[in-house]
Amino acid sequence: MNLSCDLAGLLIALARAYTLILIGYAILSWIPDLQRFQRYLDPFVLPLLRPLQRVIPPMGGLDLSFLVLILVIQLIVVPLLGRLSLNVCYGI
Repeated sequence: MNLSCDLAGLLIALARAYTLILIGYAILSWIPDLQRFQRYLDPFVLPLLRPLQRVIPPMGGLDLSFLVLILVIQLIVVPLLGRLSLNVCYGI
């Protein structure tokens, strides 16, 4: 394996970890006793979430921007990184 291949794998792992952070952030927002812990995730989540929240208004009190961001990561970013990884690692 080479450094480029390792980097591509790392980027995929980071995208998946970010999805888990988003899910954790959403869960913390639903449990009133745990909302105080959201501030630790704010620096990681809000830079990508705020622009989406400006475009996608809450529906019935639910913030759907989380779902949109998770879908974008899982359906667009991770497959693109996977394809990049195949290109870099195996020349496919």
